[in-house]
Amino acid sequence: MRRRGLRSRLTLLVTVAVALAIAISAGACWFLVRDELYDQVDRTFEPPKTHSEQLRQFGGLEHACKPEPQPLKPYGPRSITQAIYTDLPPCYLGPAIKITKVDLYVAAHGGRRWRNGVTADGQPVRIMIDGIRPGAAVMDARPIGEVETSLRTLALLLSGVAAVGVLGAATAGLFVSRTALRPVTRLTGAVEHIARTEDLNTSIPVEGTDEIARLSASFNAMTAALAGSRDRQSRLIADAGHELRTPLTSLRTNIDLLLRSEHTGRAIDPAAKARLLVNLKAQFEELSTLVGDLLQLSRGETDHEPHVELAFHDVVEAAVQRAKLRGAEVAARLDPWYVEGNPASLERAVLNLLDNAAKFSPGQVEVVLRDGELTVRDHGPGIPEDELPHVFDRFWRSPAARGLPGSGLGLAIVAQAVTEAGGEITLDNARGGGAIAHLRLPGKARPSP
Repeated sequence: MRRRGLRSRLTLLVTVAVALAIAISAGACWFLVRDELYDQVDRTFEPPKTHSEQLRQFGGLEHACKPEPQPLKPYGPRSITQAIYTDLPPCYLGPAIKITKVDLYVAAHGGRRWRNGVTADGQPVRIMIDGIRPGAAVMDARPIGEVETSLRTLALLLSGVAAVGVLGAATAGLFVSRTALRPVTRLTGAVEHIARTEDLNTSIPVEGTDEIARLSASFNAMTAALAGSRDRQSRLIADAGHELRTPLTSLRTNIDLLLRSEHTGRAIDPAAKARLLVNLKAQFEELSTLVGDLLQLSRGETDHEPHVELAFHDVVEAAVQRAKLRGAEVAARLDPWYVEGNPASLERAVLNLLDNAAKFSPGQVEVVLRDGELTVRDHGPGIPEDELPHVFDRFWRSPAARGLPGSGLGLAIVAQAVTEAGGEITLDNARGGGAIAHLRLPGKARPSP
């Protein structure tokens, strides 16, 4: 079964199930008809109602019966009767009926039994054994050749009907399997097409709301997610290449100047050389920051570390202390708030917000955590309204900030970390000047017990 295709297995299962149902129904029909026919034959036996009548009739039977079997007359009664004894040979009114142990038991102990049997010449009969007195019984029989013929004919007829039914079931099963598996066939073709061409824009029409439709919808969602991921990866590589080109070109130019000075023996002015070395160091730091941000973004897309319950106010406090070590002036008011998330990612997100605010703020950065909402406000120039929708895009930098250090990935890392924790982040212009970031995370004011 496992080596067969799904369509073949479904067809075979439908055929077997229908064949079993037909066989059971045909067998039950045959047995019901047989029992009814035998009941009709049994009703032709009319034993005496009282014991005295039985004895009187048995006496007449003993007087009329012969010690030798008698041929059955073609135009006479079709009944066959014989008397049997436990200690004497039987006597006959018609052909001899084969005697069994059951018959002798009834003759010895009394009672009444019905059974199928045969005469001495092999004719099938239906027999009633009636115990008359201890040691004697009457065997009354009716020929059932016609009944047996009818049952054989019925068995052949039911077998033919069952065979036709099985063929019909196989045909119906093949039709049902083809119809039911047509969406699966389309899905298989789409998967094979994607595997062959890597075309993630392939989609399957979704019809209905059954399991196949849900599978098709899930497949379409999966291919759309994969296509989006591949597009984001391509854009990330292209943007990273573009951003890396500038510091690498500058590094190569400065290093070429130093090497040319060494090879030609023409020394560079010490002040110019000092500025050149400072520029090299700054470019290396910019390159290191860019590579670190790229690694953080790629790790966030591929590594999904387990979330734990953590004190978000402690995470914010740790980020504030790190920002102060970098020279930022920060004033923080933090209320307790407990969330589910990754401590390192959330601390990096808060630190990026603080660094971004400190970069543009000539004065103090205000940090407030209240009721699960963290606000980070600076007192800088703010952000033009047309640039607000792009602040969380990768490698996007405001034209006014192109000359400042940074990779354009800080706020993108913030958005990614907050989304992974189930929260949301927005950046707007604050009243009175400056920009304000609103970071909201689901949680509670007290830790779990």
